[in-house]
Amino acid sequence: MITQTIVDEDLQRIYQSVKENRCFYDATILITGCAGFLGFYFTHYFLHYGENLGIKRVIGLDNFLLGKPQWITKLCRNYPELFYLKSFDISNDHIEKIEGAKEANYIIHAASIASPTFYRQYPLETIDANIWGLRRLLDSYNGSNFLRGFLFLSSSEIYGDPDPDYIPTNEEYRGYVTCTGPRSCYDESKRFGETLCYVYAKSYGMPITIARPFNNYGPGMHLGDSRLPADLAKCILEMSDIILLSDGSPTRTFCYITDAIGGYLKCLLYGKYDYFNIGIDKPEIKVSKLAEIFCSVGNELFGYTGKIYYENSSDPEYLKDNPNRRCPDILKARNKLGYDPKVGVEEGVRRYLQFLSKENN
Repeated sequence: MITQTIVDEDLQRIYQSVKENRCFYDATILITGCAGFLGFYFTHYFLHYGENLGIKRVIGLDNFLLGKPQWITKLCRNYPELFYLKSFDISNDHIEKIEGAKEANYIIHAASIASPTFYRQYPLETIDANIWGLRRLLDSYNGSNFLRGFLFLSSSEIYGDPDPDYIPTNEEYRGYVTCTGPRSCYDESKRFGETLCYVYAKSYGMPITIARPFNNYGPGMHLGDSRLPADLAKCILEMSDIILLSDGSPTRTFCYITDAIGGYLKCLLYGKYDYFNIGIDKPEIKVSKLAEIFCSVGNELFGYTGKIYYENSSDPEYLKDNPNRRCPDILKARNKLGYDPKVGVEEGVRRYLQFLSKENN
């Protein structure tokens, strides 16, 4: 079955890329936002390799605001002794009431809406997860004798729309971000979340590491996600034309999920304060080029013959404050973490479409 084969192969790639896996021995791992896109691979990874890694327990927390996926229910059935899943509002509920949570050794804070379509629908919930939810976690684990690593999933959006002179963008670029706009609830809450991490790490010596994701995609990103790769994949699988609500000129680098998760795990295991760009540094391509790649791979796999059209959105704020370019400088992660992304965009798109095709069937 291709769906499971692709996930298994991806998990194996991650396992081989993370040389520090032995650090998870006898560990309890807590993941907030476990039902989301990144949560898909974090959760699958720790459960699939739980015995190999010697993991004691995986605690998954999510408020399921955007729905409860079938895959997470299946994981509960398949790993009843290892996986504890709880419906939980990170901004209001008490972590102390979750059995075993206080003894967690590794925390992954991935609870945040990341799709612009949805964080514009839920701006306060997005702010709450990145600020108050994070603050509650930091307070709960401040002084813990068990904590070995705390990972905050920030965003490349903290850089805003960078000056062309600062592309590729390194971690010391301070950003060009508006605090009053349709994307601000996400961008600015991630920025303030990083400030909280800095303060708690410096004031209390907490082992906090920040990862700044750059345009991840792949299995786990469902067709209703409303980010570009999911929208393109949906058109391919439905055999419909692609309508880009722009001129297709903005550029991005697109990082396949295995490279991203491997980088995040390296950040988690780093065990001290720092901040890293996690993504792939080439190629930086136009949005229109990504659409062409989806068309080409779709034709190869399924005989797709749709066309690409360019239109304007009826929503005047659809592209407001949308960055023109996004490309990371990952030299710091290469040198300090041994991070080395390898999956090219054509291969990643092919794997994503194969996964979705079989999953939907």
